[in-house]
Amino acid sequence: MSVLDELRGGLIVSAQAWAGSALDDPRVIAAMARAAQDGGAVAVRVAGSEHLAAVRRRVEVPIVALIKREYPGFEPYITPTFREVTECAASGAEIVAFDATERARPDGATVEALIDAIHRAGCLAMADCATLGDAAGAVAASADVVATTLCGYTPATQDHPLPAFDVVAALHDSGAFTVCEGGIRTPAHVRSAFEAGADAVVVGTAITNVDWLVREFAGAARRGF
Repeated sequence: MSVLDELRGGLIVSAQAWAGSALDDPRVIAAMARAAQDGGAVAVRVAGSEHLAAVRRRVEVPIVALIKREYPGFEPYITPTFREVTECAASGAEIVAFDATERARPDGATVEALIDAIHRAGCLAMADCATLGDAAGAVAASADVVATTLCGYTPATQDHPLPAFDVVAALHDSGAFTVCEGGIRTPAHVRSAFEAGADAVVVGTAITNVDWLVREFAGAARRGF
């Protein structure tokens, strides 16, 4: 069975933590990833070299790897250069996720060049997109997966309603392996994403972001936050 066959029709859990959070610890992230696997997730999405190494030791399901690194003067921060691709591939992950928008990158790499580097490293390329144009470019450059990850998080899409089911439907119609990611808060959202044509769905905050969850519940408490 191919990696994409393992993902098809399933839930991918994003096990990440805010910088500075008590959860921002490789052992904690690895435990969350293992709990996700044990609960039925078909894959996990993990950021950071240390976290990736810890998760690889705990799970057998495919890992979607990314490195978040900001470069002054540039907007992309999800695996934006060849340096991060190399780090992701070295973790033993099956899939590398990267910013597939048309925005400039610090090393001048193109979407096509990043995908080629990911493939040469023996991994599948997951294009984190904001628009249909991003996805079309990524598919043309041989991306294995296109995701709605950045829809709503770029200046051009900041007002786009999430989850981006309309984008999912359009991507499905293109024939690409489509992942719905972003704004998925409930099981009903997951079902709606598949009804829209998603091949797999990523859920992060609603499952693993304890910081956000506690603030939401604490904010509803009589004392407030």
